[in-house]
Amino acid sequence: MIRKQKERYSGKKKRHTVKNAVIVTMACLVIFVSQTVSGKTHDKKMADTMYSFPVPCTLYQDTGYQGYEPEGVEIIQPVKKPKGKELSRQDKEYNKKVSAIRVRIEHAIGSAKVMRIVKDECRLRANNFVENIFSTCMALHNLRIKINPWNYHN
Repeated sequence: MIRKQKERYSGKKKRHTVKNAVIVTMACLVIFVSQTVSGKTHDKKMADTMYSFPVPCTLYQDTGYQGYEPEGVEIIQPVKKPKGKELSRQDKEYNKKVSAIRVRIEHAIGSAKVMRIVKDECRLRANNFVENIFSTCMALHNLRIKINPWNYHN
């Protein structure tokens, strides 16, 4: 048990955390939730090992996935600010356009986090309960979206 506890310790958050990666459509439906991993696992490592894209598509990703470029997929992500420098006006405009699309993903994740069990500490260890919380909440999000779709005007 102590090994598993150490494995999930995130020095950045100073807590024992877990996380999942999600893929969300433009209609805000979650089509993929990765398996739950320890909070210190890097996003790109999760992407490299847990999912792939079988058809040509466009992927809007955040800067945590810097360098992740699967074959046959067009990658669109914000431009990172150079260390010690500022972004150009064009880069800021580009980032604003990308953010207008990516906000849908953040809203979908936020929709799951409305359920406090996702963001609060959970001590239920039996039957892989912690591993199933996020995917269950994302399924509830999908149900909510199918009943009452969100409208974005872009």
